[in-house]
Amino acid sequence: MNQFNIIDIYMKTVYEKEKKLAEILGKLNSLEFKDPNLIEEIQNLQKQKNQLEIEKNDLTSKYSLLLDEHQKIKEEIEKIKQNEMNEEKKETEFSEKIDELNQETDTLLEEIDKWQM
Repeated sequence: MNQFNIIDIYMKTVYEKEKKLAEILGKLNSLEFKDPNLIEEIQNLQKQKNQLEIEKNDLTSKYSLLLDEHQKIKEEIEKIKQNEMNEEKKETEFSEKIDELNQETDTLLEEIDKWQM
C-alpha cells in the first residue's frame, strides 16, 4: 500500500468523522439542554469537530504538496530517461562511425598492399 492510498484512507476517515460530528451537533443544537453535563458534552464535541477540521486542512495541504512533489519527480524521471535514450543513440551512432572507419581503413590497407606487390 503506497503513501497516497494511506492518506486517502485517512482523509476518508476524517471526512466521515467530521460528517458524523456535524450531524450530532446539529441534532444537539436543536434541543434545549438544562443539564450542565450535556452542555459540556456538546462543547467537547464541538472541540473535537474543530480539531478534525484542523487535521483535515493540514492533511489536505500535505496531500497537495505530495502530489506536486510526485509530479516533479515524475517529470525528472522522464527527463533522465530521455537523456539516457539520447546517450544510447549517440553511442550507437559513434560505434557505427567507428565501424565505418575500420572498414575504410581495411580497404585502404588492402589497396596499399596491392600497390606494394
